[in-house]
Amino acid sequence: MKIKLSIVIPAKDEQVSIGAVVTKLIHLPINGSVEVIVVNDGSTDNTAQVAQNAGAEVITHHYSKGNGAAIKTGARAATGDVIVFMDGDGQHNPDDIPRLLAKLHQGYDLVVGARQKGSQASLARSLANKFYNKFASYMTGHKIEDLTSGFRAVNAEKFRKFLSLLPNGFSYPTTSTMAFFRAGYSVAYEPINAKQRLDESNSHINIVKDGIRFLLIIFKVGTLYSPLKLFFPISFTVALTGMGYYAYTFLTDGRFTNMSALMFTTALTIFMVGLVSEQITALMYKNTE
Repeated sequence: MKIKLSIVIPAKDEQVSIGAVVTKLIHLPINGSVEVIVVNDGSTDNTAQVAQNAGAEVITHHYSKGNGAAIKTGARAATGDVIVFMDGDGQHNPDDIPRLLAKLHQGYDLVVGARQKGSQASLARSLANKFYNKFASYMTGHKIEDLTSGFRAVNAEKFRKFLSLLPNGFSYPTTSTMAFFRAGYSVAYEPINAKQRLDESNSHINIVKDGIRFLLIIFKVGTLYSPLKLFFPISFTVALTGMGYYAYTFLTDGRFTNMSALMFTTALTIFMVGLVSEQITALMYKNTE
């Protein structure tokens, strides 16, 4: 079937790779029309000019707003029924797009390019992503193969419903995936092999800063999908510890200590915070419909 496809590429200082990426996308063999939108996120090099010369529609942020902000700008400007998001650094292979689209046409609302073994830039990032995937799978009850992949095809109308939830930073893939699961939309994964960056000197990853950011992703996963599912085990563990400590002090000293009382109170507080967060999350998603 014919489709109208929009390909959105957030780009910051990608003049080395963006031209080759856009050129290949312009000649992508699909049944339908293709528009390539490059969101120039405050680049200090010739990213915008190179992308435009290659045939892309370029939208420029006069200062860097973040990867997620660029994604939102591109999604608002896209006119296609389907949007493909991908990086402009050469890691994502345009030849994989027809496979993502074929999966989408099977009835899915979001298809994520799941990076296979050897596609991660480092062992640390590979291990971190495995942990995120396991944690997110627990939260949703569905197997999640790649929570943080930025290469994805999505129903444009449904994706725009969640623009207000997306952060301006790098964790938009996490947020959008969890939002689709929470809304009951169908999510699928298609295996891909991510390449090495064409310009290794232009990596925007900082070990300390992004290590903290990735840690926050874990909490974001919980609070976006079902806060109580995250808070209840913590509350139960604290309460169980308090009960164990109370049993110990009762058997040894025959008394109930302040520490046990503190643990029980803390457990109740954590549970109530989770309960209230659950209700707020439900209202938040209701407002997107």
